[in-house]
Amino acid sequence: MRVSFTFGADRRDQQGKGASRRLRHHGKVPAILYGGGEPPQALVLDQQNLLTMIGDEKFYSSILAIKIENLTQQAIVKDVQMHPARNVVVHVDLQRVLENEQIRIRLPLHFRNEAISPGVKTQGGVVSHLLADVEVQCLPKDLPEFLEVDLAEMNLNDTKFLADLKLPPGVVITDLVHGKNRPVVSIHSPRAEEPEPAAAEAAAVPAEGAAAPAAAAGAAAPAAGAAAPAGEAKKEAAPAKKEGKK
Repeated sequence: MRVSFTFGADRRDQQGKGASRRLRHHGKVPAILYGGGEPPQALVLDQQNLLTMIGDEKFYSSILAIKIENLTQQAIVKDVQMHPARNVVVHVDLQRVLENEQIRIRLPLHFRNEAISPGVKTQGGVVSHLLADVEVQCLPKDLPEFLEVDLAEMNLNDTKFLADLKLPPGVVITDLVHGKNRPVVSIHSPRAEEPEPAAAEAAAVPAEGAAAPAAAAGAAAPAAGAAAPAGEAKKEAAPAKKEGKK
């Protein structure tokens, strides 16, 4: 059984939110170890030690050796909960590993030969990664660190599916077991940018439509306004002549 990480853990007697909060305050991380036909076991891990390991993708796809007092237990990571605002591990879920029992674990996908694929190099295509990892089932001894996806022979508009991946002996993809052959990677043409409409052409239609009413309104207003003062001027002039005769 290939073991990639080894670290220590202590048994955890006190449980609950208050106890977990006190552990984190002292640089510790509450964890749970379950599976393997044994009862769940509460553990305490070291915060700084964990932070040095969780940045490595192999930490999530490898067999871990956990030293608990005088016992060493093999396990895999099932979940790592991080603080939403700080670089702090809040909780870790671990599953026991037995040599004769299959495990289910997510493996990262490593994409190879993208730049030399005909779809990219000579046909101007763009690669789209549709999956970053997949869940597999296997015995611990058959567990690889990752799955490789080779794009060397992919052309424009080609797509690779889960069934196209080459798997090591003894490894199966969980989705394929359940009849789900999901797409993994594709090469497609770059999206053409839509031309922006000319501002002058867009503004020309409403400007022409508004010109006639505006001119008509402008012409009508002065005409109506000029008639009234003319009439009023004649009425004011008549009394002036009468006063002159007196």
